Amino acid sequence: MADRLIRCLVYGGKVSVLAISSTELVEKARNTHDLTPTATAALGRVLTIGELIGAGLKSDKESITIQVKGNGPLGDCVCVADYGLKIKGYVQNPYIELPVRESDGKIDVGNAIGKDGYINVIKDMGMKEPYIGVTPIVTGEIAEDFAKFFAESEQQPSVVSLGVLVDKNGVKASGGYLITLMPDADDEIIDRLENSLKNVEPISSMLEKNMSLEEIVETVVGDKNIFVLENDFEPKFVCDCSRERFEKGLISLGKDEVENAFENDDKIEIVCRFCGEKYYFNKEDVEKLFM
Repeated sequence: MADRLIRCLVYGGKVSVLAISSTELVEKARNTHDLTPTATAALGRVLTIGELIGAGLKSDKESITIQVKGNGPLGDCVCVADYGLKIKGYVQNPYIELPVRESDGKIDVGNAIGKDGYINVIKDMGMKEPYIGVTPIVTGEIAEDFAKFFAESEQQPSVVSLGVLVDKNGVKASGGYLITLMPDADDEIIDRLENSLKNVEPISSMLEKNMSLEEIVETVVGDKNIFVLENDFEPKFVCDCSRERFEKGLISLGKDEVENAFENDDKIEIVCRFCGEKYYFNKEDVEKLFM
């Protein structure tokens, strides 16, 4: 089943819900970077929240960059989403693997990310200066950290759920949802929503059962009367790197610094962190760049 993202309203338009199935894009990220299950779960959650936030982009001049910088062995976890829900991402140390948590047998994303650090959300809206929101890491489990981000940086109390079900053979299910209260949501709606959320199973488990996103939203919020605003989003893991982009990067460094990079070699190798694609530049290429 192809990945999807839907935007809908529940409780008579007083609660907004974004829900996504991201299994295919997370599996592509796993294959691209040869990720361990621990690294897959961590990057998969960041990619998923990146798509949920990226759904708010209005034009191809806008983009969202998320940086999760904890003190755990995984290192930095980064993704970039642009208009049309094309996303790319990487983790600094893709080969680390931690034992599952003894308490529940689940992948220990929190300790892989680390509980000391911050998340950084950069929204480039095509203006002179991007919007930058920074909040400290709470648990390293990603969902809780972004709930704090929405509450503190966006002044928008939200419910965030992210889940990646993965084993050594690949990603079995991945997805997430973002629930936001409208200003006119009253206490009765909040109470009903809280009661419904108490007994909800992880979204990855619901997706593994082949539940549709519409069924998942109904189950999560406890309201059968959902109004779907948009359902034609197609999130994809895609890298937009090119030789031309890296040429511009070399030019920005200056001729002297680029020539010093050759050292004892006759070519420069540049590897894209987002997809692993390699680009080579010899001395003749560099001369042409600075002509």
